[in-house]
Amino acid sequence: MSVNVDQNVRPDYDSELQQIADYVLEYRIESPEALETARNCLIDTLGCGLLALRFPECTKHLGPLVEGTVVPNGSRVPGTSFRLDPVKAAWDIGCTVRWLDYNDTWLAAEWGHPSDNLGGILAVADHLSQKRISQGEAALSMRDVLEAMVMAHEIQGVLALENSFNRVGLDHVVLVKVASTAVAAKLMGANRDQILSALSHAWVDGQSLRTYRHAPNAGSRKSWAAGDATSRGVRLADIALRGEMGVPSALTATQWGFYDVLFAKTNKDQQIKPEPQRRFSIPQPYGTYVMENVLFKIAFPAEFHAQTACEAAVRLHPEVKDRLDEIERIVVTTHESAIRIISKEGELANPADRDHCLQYMVAVPLMFGDLTAEHYEDRFHAEHPRIDTLRAKMEVTEDPRFTQEYLEADKRSIANAIQVFFQDGSKTEQVVVEYPLGHRRRRQEGIPLLVEKFKANLATRFPVQRCGEIVSLCTDKQALEATPVHRFMDLWTI
Repeated sequence: MSVNVDQNVRPDYDSELQQIADYVLEYRIESPEALETARNCLIDTLGCGLLALRFPECTKHLGPLVEGTVVPNGSRVPGTSFRLDPVKAAWDIGCTVRWLDYNDTWLAAEWGHPSDNLGGILAVADHLSQKRISQGEAALSMRDVLEAMVMAHEIQGVLALENSFNRVGLDHVVLVKVASTAVAAKLMGANRDQILSALSHAWVDGQSLRTYRHAPNAGSRKSWAAGDATSRGVRLADIALRGEMGVPSALTATQWGFYDVLFAKTNKDQQIKPEPQRRFSIPQPYGTYVMENVLFKIAFPAEFHAQTACEAAVRLHPEVKDRLDEIERIVVTTHESAIRIISKEGELANPADRDHCLQYMVAVPLMFGDLTAEHYEDRFHAEHPRIDTLRAKMEVTEDPRFTQEYLEADKRSIANAIQVFFQDGSKTEQVVVEYPLGHRRRRQEGIPLLVEKFKANLATRFPVQRCGEIVSLCTDKQALEATPVHRFMDLWTI
């Protein structure tokens, strides 16, 4: 009689972890386009964080866990006076930059917001720079921050290209945690074994469910989930640097690894059917592709699958604004991901619910010619019941071409089209917008507007002179890259 027993032979680290570790340790960022885009990403992300400080539901989360805590060489949270330990600072920065759904986006089989990793990157870099100066050593520079951003974008984005975590119910912030873990460990001076250990623990962690992004549970956790993830990356990096052993087959261990436990497919009866040897698809080497192709949210603080729909609605606004009561139906033609993620009917319970509703994000600019963060607030919604009237008249349909070109590597379009039909039989033209303003194909048009967005966001928090100093530094590539991180962060402190 044979007895099955575990073979307790400790394996090498999973190859997927080794690829990431080798990338952060060995790859050299030399792409001028990647570094230039990272600079624009830096200013846009920090500006989004400042804008979020206008909202009490965001600021209630910020600050030390124990009031009055003093942290030597504490990391700063831009736009505040807080000096926190790097883990909590990463949480706070990540929370502010994601709160309004206005920072950059990456769309593929999985989606997400790679600049969420800036929380961990800046918190670690600021603390380390102050600590090094206090010990008579050279500080980290903003070039180090930009390179870490490129790498975090690449890790998160390449893993997202062909691996859909949302289809098994997991939230994309798992990739924020993994990317933040890798780059934070590198900034902290980890060796290869320590980076591998940290990465393994990032995958062993139980991962966040997407339920807080979808009806009927959509809520404000989606606005701080990435801050939580990037701070966890910093914590895991710290644990590894203290000598904690890793979990070499965190992904591939039979029955107990990530693949079998959390990445299995589900059949129609909802019975989990693990697929032996199912692994991530990593279709290209890690480099600088993701940063070079990242999507900026320039015009609207809206979930990215709706950006082109909002733009189409703004174009139609002059034609429909005086005929809202005459509308019979509104046809929104979109891609499969938008239908699955943000198309919803029924009552919308809170701002987070509204900024993930395609129909709401179309109705507001049709009525008002714009869409801002304030348009999602409870008071605004209550004052304008006609928004829900328009939502009820919308028909959302898929265009297979939009879906196909959303996934094509040389296009990555995020197309939407809107057409309005009136009760008298007349109709508008169908307005089609295939590439949003923040797309790589519209960089020349978009970047000047991105800089204006940055200036406007700065003005919500700082006096004119400070705004001028920050803009002057951030628009000077060489000066910015040479600036010590702690000096850069001095400018962002209240």
